[in-house]
Amino acid sequence: MTSEKKSIIVPEEKAVFRMDKNGIWHNEHGKFEHPKIIRHFNRSIQKDDLGYYLSQETDNFEEKVYFPHEDTALFVTDFFGGEKLKLTLNTTKTLTLDPTQLFTRNDSLYLQTPEHCIKFSQHALVKLSRYMEETDGRFCLKLNQTTYTIPER
Repeated sequence: MTSEKKSIIVPEEKAVFRMDKNGIWHNEHGKFEHPKIIRHFNRSIQKDDLGYYLSQETDNFEEKVYFPHEDTALFVTDFFGGEKLKLTLNTTKTLTLDPTQLFTRNDSLYLQTPEHCIKFSQHALVKLSRYMEETDGRFCLKLNQTTYTIPER
């Protein structure tokens, strides 16, 4: 006879860790310092109808921990490519930049996909700055001789 795994759900308000507005993980002792733990947490981010969570599975249980985040849980951490920019997320997933999905809010740059609102990290912004210009007081992204005005929301 096979036994079903126990399902453990930890709601956001009971999580012992959180993500700040810059994508930095914290617990009661302060910000996380160990790079392997940070990478593991970032790679483990998932989303369902209840929000963003980290999960782990053992032989005996499946656990989901929904965590609080100040702005968004997903960040563009880097990008590469020429004609079409490929964005690398903190989860290590990649996606192709659609410049029409960009917007700014509170001096930050975001990408709105159908599933997620993704914020650009400081590192990604510095790299992206070579493609940015200001025209008539508005930020624009210039790629392949095309200029995209980035709206403010």
